[in-house]
Amino acid sequence: MKHYQRWIWALALAINGLITLSAFLPKAALPGGIKVMLLPQVNAILNGLTFVALLAALIAIRSKRRDWHRRFIGIAFAATSLFLISYLAYHFTTPSTKYGGKGPLLYVYYFILTTHILLAIIIVPLAMYTIALALKDEINRHHKVASWTMPIWLYVSLTGVIVYLMMSPYYAH
Repeated sequence: MKHYQRWIWALALAINGLITLSAFLPKAALPGGIKVMLLPQVNAILNGLTFVALLAALIAIRSKRRDWHRRFIGIAFAATSLFLISYLAYHFTTPSTKYGGKGPLLYVYYFILTTHILLAIIIVPLAMYTIALALKDEINRHHKVASWTMPIWLYVSLTGVIVYLMMSPYYAH
């Protein structure tokens, strides 16, 4: 296994492990009494930015604009990284919010949430691996892997916004 792949798997396991731990560990206050109530909204904005940047990257690469493609992927990766920090800050400090919808909407919500979570677990190492292939100038492999990465990353970022919109009435304000 190549050296960078070990780092990608280690980082992906650490990120997914921290996200899992945040659901089960007791909640702690942030230093200095920092309030985190706006973080779900920040997370949705960062997911939305990721989605738009990924769409722009897709348009750029289809237009043979590799320079713009790289820039937009950089924006998407930065927004996703900031999202992860914000997500962890919120979930390590705030009890889970229960979805209050009823009827068919409840099933729609849980379908979207479940697919979002499962694909988010996958996209963490997949996005890093795809970017690593591009950075190593392994363009043929990058293109093959990116054909899976892009739709999954788009879905995860879009459903992140949808989950927020469906949950927003139930967050404590």
